[in-house]
Amino acid sequence: QVQLVESGGGLVQAGGSLRLSCAASGRTFRAYAMGWFRQAPGKEREFVAAISWSGAVTYYADSVKGRFTISRDNAKNTVYLQMDSLKPEDTAVYYCAADPNTAQAMRTIGPNYWGQGTQVTVSS
Repeated sequence: QVQLVESGGGLVQAGGSLRLSCAASGRTFRAYAMGWFRQAPGKEREFVAAISWSGAVTYYADSVKGRFTISRDNAKNTVYLQMDSLKPEDTAVYYCAADPNTAQAMRTIGPNYWGQGTQVTVSS
C-alpha cells in the first residue's frame, strides 16, 4: 500500500505557474505508475497526466498538453506536476494518484490509490 500527500496548490493569476508535489510513502514507489487528476466544482473528477514507473512514458489530457509537465524523482519518492500558462478553467482540486499497473491503465481505468487533494485557483 502507498500513502500520498500533495502540496504546492494555491492562488495564481491567469498566465502564471504553479508546481505541485506529491510525496509517497513506501519503499515500492518506483514500482508504481503515478498520475494527477482534478475535480472542479460541480464536475466529475478527470484525468490530467500520468507517468510510468521509469518516467519514460507520459500521458496528458488534451486540455493541458503543452502547458503541464509531469515528472518523478524515484530517489525522493516524489512526483511533480509543473503547470504553466494557467487558465481560470484549470481551477480545481488536484489529486495525486498511484497504481501498480501501467500509466496507460491509470489513464483509462483509474488508480488504486489517491491523495487527499490540493486546491488550485486561477484568477482571471
